[in-house]
Amino acid sequence: MSAEAVGRHMPAVITLGDLAAMISADTHGRRYETSPEGVLSVVPPPDSEHAVIATRLMLWLGLAGWPAEQLMQAAGIRIPGPDGDGGRIPDLTVWSRPQQHAVWLTVADLLLVVEIMSRGSEATDRVIKVDECAAAGIPRYWTVARDAAQTVTLYGLGPAGTYERAAQMPLAWLLQTSPGDHLPDA
Repeated sequence: MSAEAVGRHMPAVITLGDLAAMISADTHGRRYETSPEGVLSVVPPPDSEHAVIATRLMLWLGLAGWPAEQLMQAAGIRIPGPDGDGGRIPDLTVWSRPQQHAVWLTVADLLLVVEIMSRGSEATDRVIKVDECAAAGIPRYWTVARDAAQTVTLYGLGPAGTYERAAQMPLAWLLQTSPGDHLPDA
């Protein structure tokens, strides 16, 4: 398809409603996200290693007593920006209370965003989303690398409104601790 044909099929501005429709229509499991500036990202479906990491973290939180209604995989969050809202779909989110049913949730009760690195999205997950989530005021942001140790980097929102690295450890070590050690809001 030519660039001109694509231009005729894509709206000039992609709204969160458009994004939800694209996700719903996709038969291949891709995730569609936009930055608050309107930059579209298409992310391939996660592989099995990615799914196991997300499951291990969810079980760790659940076994520590975190209510299932406050843990979500692949929930859409609305990232506010100066010119409009973006939509991101973190791998795992932890909330201070259960959320209403919606495609795009506000970040008001969001305590933690976890991004598991996927090949091809590492720069977005480590830099762009970090800045967006900090600007949105989300208290914690964690990344899980796909290295041999599955290194988890824990960031906390600092007084300047940017994330500061609080800790870094292999996933196996993190899972031997209590979530309350890292999520004091728990």
